[in-house]
Amino acid sequence: MRISARADYAVRALLELAASGDEGPVKAEAIARAQGIPHKFLEGILTDLRRGRLVVSRRGGSGGHRLAAPADSITVADVIRVVDGPLVSVRGARPPDLSYTGPAESLLPLWIAVRANVRKILDEVTLADVAAGRLPALVTSLAEDPEAWTNP
Repeated sequence: MRISARADYAVRALLELAASGDEGPVKAEAIARAQGIPHKFLEGILTDLRRGRLVVSRRGGSGGHRLAAPADSITVADVIRVVDGPLVSVRGARPPDLSYTGPAESLLPLWIAVRANVRKILDEVTLADVAAGRLPALVTSLAEDPEAWTNP
């Protein structure tokens, strides 16, 4: 699985909104500055997040962006799906839409297992979890394995 810059920026932008709590709308410029995200790129991402109903915005001097729902009800998977589509795809297709024959036949259950494990993590971690620095035990356990930090 590859996390695109778009998905990374979207999650970081929403974490800024989650951290702002009830302080009111946050301007895109403030989010971009705080997270080092190119402002124009962020504007497009925020538009997608608004269309995906994860963000609401208000125009004007006191305008800006805020989460459309509580941070503990928005998962990292929700954000990635809005800006990038399915969490796991193979050549642009979802694994259940694929079929293989011969020695490649076992690839389908492998891709399904990869997708299941990606979902197991990203569908369980909310913006509130990340913003508070309290990741689920499964995530913490996987990240504590020294092998997880090495590149083969």
